[in-house]
Amino acid sequence: MDKNLDEHSNSFPHEDKENNTNAADHTPRSPLLESEDNVVDGDGETEKAGDVDNVEREAGDEKKEEENEEGVSFEDTPETPPPNLEKLLEDIDKFFAATTYDNNDNNEEMIPEFVDKFLYLVEEKIARYDSNQTKWGETVEEDSLLLEGVNRVSKLVKFLTTIITDFQSGEEEKKEGDEEEDKKGDEEEEKEEKKIKKNHSVLLNRVGAIQQRAMAYLEEEFRLLMEESRIQNKPDSSHDAKGKHAATPEPSENESAETFMDFPGFKEEAVTILNKIAREMLFAGYDSECCHLYAVSRKHGFGDGLYRLGYERISMEEVHKMQWESLEREIPTWINTFKECATVWFPGERKLAASIFAEHLSVADTLYTNLTRVVVFQLLNFAESVAMTKRAAEKLFKFLDMYETLRDTIPNLDKLYPEEIVYEIKAEMTSAKNRLGEVAVLIFCELENSIKSDTGKTPVAGGAVHPLTRYIINYLRLACEYKDTLEEVFKEHSKIERADSTSRPNYDNQSQNENQKSNEKENVSPFAAQLTRLMELLDANLEGKAKLYKEVPLSCIFMMNNGRYIVQKIKGSGEIYAVMGETWCRKRSTELRTYHKNYQIESWSKILSCLSPKGLNDNGKVHKPVLKERFKSFNALFEEIHKTQSTWVVSDEQLQSELRVSISALVIPAYRSFLGRFSQYLDPGRQTEKYIKFQAEDIETYIDELFDGNPHHQAMVRKKA
Repeated sequence: MDKNLDEHSNSFPHEDKENNTNAADHTPRSPLLESEDNVVDGDGETEKAGDVDNVEREAGDEKKEEENEEGVSFEDTPETPPPNLEKLLEDIDKFFAATTYDNNDNNEEMIPEFVDKFLYLVEEKIARYDSNQTKWGETVEEDSLLLEGVNRVSKLVKFLTTIITDFQSGEEEKKEGDEEEDKKGDEEEEKEEKKIKKNHSVLLNRVGAIQQRAMAYLEEEFRLLMEESRIQNKPDSSHDAKGKHAATPEPSENESAETFMDFPGFKEEAVTILNKIAREMLFAGYDSECCHLYAVSRKHGFGDGLYRLGYERISMEEVHKMQWESLEREIPTWINTFKECATVWFPGERKLAASIFAEHLSVADTLYTNLTRVVVFQLLNFAESVAMTKRAAEKLFKFLDMYETLRDTIPNLDKLYPEEIVYEIKAEMTSAKNRLGEVAVLIFCELENSIKSDTGKTPVAGGAVHPLTRYIINYLRLACEYKDTLEEVFKEHSKIERADSTSRPNYDNQSQNENQKSNEKENVSPFAAQLTRLMELLDANLEGKAKLYKEVPLSCIFMMNNGRYIVQKIKGSGEIYAVMGETWCRKRSTELRTYHKNYQIESWSKILSCLSPKGLNDNGKVHKPVLKERFKSFNALFEEIHKTQSTWVVSDEQLQSELRVSISALVIPAYRSFLGRFSQYLDPGRQTEKYIKFQAEDIETYIDELFDGNPHHQAMVRKKA
């Protein structure tokens, strides 16, 4: 029988039985079982097919002599075999239960006559199954009877092999004794022993041939059952394509939750049959054939399942050649596959192996481990390959997703693997997780370089929020959604972070020790400290950009815009606010008020000086030329401010309103008072219209046009006209 399968797998090597320490204990198959053309001679040596006829003829002659002496023929087979195989099975069991072999006894009497009848019926039943006259699965009773018969055949093989082995041992001992006694032996006894040994050898060859035919049939039936169950199985994913856990439909009332979640979905009847076949194959010594069939089938089954999930194996070289946009789409599929395997497939696969090889759990563990370890290492290779790609800020969040997937799986490995292998799996998975965490820390710390390298000399029009501010703050808000994970990886890799963070703001060189002492005193985590450094570096960068503006008031507007944007974004995110804290936010708000005050002074102090009564009175008289110059200066300054600052941008509505209200509160009362007090000193008519261009209501209207980014100078001219 050809026991070599056409299909071999690199992932599941076909091991020799002598190396399979997990298989059930059994007597190795004798070389004479490998072919019906070989027989065993009296000395245990294998004779070729050409000598078989001589052996059988000689044995037949000897048995005829026995018939004459005893009237009993050992080889005589009845013309009509007994139809009751069940009765013969009971007789065989009684024979094995009652037999205690001793090589000093007459071993010919140990093989009862009904063994020949039993072998005839078993061989006939195997032939009917093998020729498809009887089909497997039609009758459970017939299938069980076949397996029972095969089981007793295997027991006979072991029993006869033991007898022949003991004969050989006894013969060697006798030869040694003959040499000591000058070879004084009984020739008749030697002849009798030789006859018994040949009879047993012939019987062993017959039993071995029956066993081989039975194993060939069971192997094929085992393979077909495995393949049919694999094809029928359609595992459903309980996670969506983005790696997030999706809603799982509820099982029906007649379907338990355990059955509903079972994977790989083999029917209970099929598992029961596979268990019976596997038990007989392992008992007969065909453990490597059975295990190889199982391993190949389940490897293909797992491959089908991975394909349905959309996962395809990508080599390290392919990963490094892929654009990030393409690789980014593969990561959710990887996460989904990893979660599916860890939560559903691996437990189901272990249960399947333990059910089929229930009597040989060490074999089940080996098969399950070999299968799933290949899948785990394949998935981990992808994670390692991704972590080795060029670092970039946009990769951080996918790396953290992969890190969390591995982190959440590691604690459950003790439930998925036997003790002797779980350490290796944990070590490999922890290594991949740590690599992803290390890269995540480096990417986050490289934000410092991104901030410092932004040294553009072109100021943002209108003092609006700088793109760098938007990018950094929104990036940090997203990063802080992974706050707990980042806290974890920074604690694990704080040394790496300090060594690889190559940039520091200038002020760090001056106050690094103070910041370090402050962090230690406040027990600030490494991640929070890094986040604070980024904020401080961003502030320093913005202060440098504010100096690019020629108008001091505009630089104040720029700092207010960016400062308000930062504070509002941080307050709007619970995660980043928890890291930065209320104290930091209050400090930033105080800085904003300072910029606001500076803006008022730089923009409106000259206008307010025009509305001061100082210098207008001389001995109780108002100097009209000075008064006219005051109105003229006010008009010119206000028009210039309106023209300029209406093009400035304050996108935050609250800040815009606060600025307008504060300007109105500062200017309008002073203008109304000045106008009411001194307008009477101007001649009515043309002189009044020439110097008094605005009423208090007009001033308020024009102030409300400031900071909206649109020029309003022409509108002011049209209104005056």
